[in-house]
Amino acid sequence: MSLSSIIKNIPKAELHLHIEGSLTPELMWRLAEKHSVSLPYANVEEIEAAYNFKDLQSFLDLYYAGAGVLRDEEDFFTLMWEYLARCAEENIVHTEIMFDPQTHTERGIGFDVFMPGFLRAIQKAEDEFGISSYLIMSFLRHLPESEAFETLDAAKPYYQYITAVGLDSSELGHPPSKFERVFKKAKSLGFKIVAHAGEEGPASYIWEAIDLLDVDRIDHGVRCQEDQALMAYLKEKQIPLTVCPLSNLKLCVIDDMKEHNIVQLLDAGLLVTVNSDDPTYFGGFLNENFEALHTSLNIDEKTIRMLAANSFKASFLPQEKKQVFIEQVEVAM
Repeated sequence: MSLSSIIKNIPKAELHLHIEGSLTPELMWRLAEKHSVSLPYANVEEIEAAYNFKDLQSFLDLYYAGAGVLRDEEDFFTLMWEYLARCAEENIVHTEIMFDPQTHTERGIGFDVFMPGFLRAIQKAEDEFGISSYLIMSFLRHLPESEAFETLDAAKPYYQYITAVGLDSSELGHPPSKFERVFKKAKSLGFKIVAHAGEEGPASYIWEAIDLLDVDRIDHGVRCQEDQALMAYLKEKQIPLTVCPLSNLKLCVIDDMKEHNIVQLLDAGLLVTVNSDDPTYFGGFLNENFEALHTSLNIDEKTIRMLAANSFKASFLPQEKKQVFIEQVEVAM
């Protein structure tokens, strides 16, 4: 059996996915027409061409502009449903999905609009495909901590549907320490904690996320190799890293996929997973990230199965469910 078939057939979890970053050019165009939103593009092809950005900030500028077409509950349902339907195609059986409330509340669109849309799609995917989904509410780190507190408070009616709280957006110049107090509050409310660190920012940001935010998981984390003490700590504590290979290439964290350090991190005993981040913007969904690693780093079947098993180990699923999926990974053909 080919490795492509194995990648497609084994069950997987995806732990680092921004739902707003799964907006396809086709859906952006469709929703812009629906709401009479003026886009600086003449057609879908021009939108696709615009996805050729230079760095994290130029991506974020496009990302927030794209999110502007999301206006009503049905839009958010469609966005989530299209991603979860793709999960069904790729045999992603569990997903932990980040969403950015401030991207929408800043435009006057509240939790009472996007959450019902998201939750309806999640329930439909569970009913039709058996896919389980957890939501991760992420704070935008380029905004003040006071606004993160406001977002945490605004989410109150929906706490039961939110598993974790995260930190994303522009990393450089916005260290985790900026949000120490709001994450302490989130932790006290019982949420799991994740944070982007060590993507564009230095290894010291990973330490801050661990020491000050008390994270359960690090998103990205590929720059941990710059600090051997950090590497040893991540190995000892088995703090998961949700690595996003095609994202790292597209945002110039690496210049060539052959340079990616994911296998080195795995060989060093770290709990590493593969994810797609913002798949429509970065050139591929989860299976395409696995394919890129196989093509460029020649990862073998054993490594693919290990990475798939890690996706469940690193998830927030109950232990007994993790074990069931890990056993399925071992035998899937």
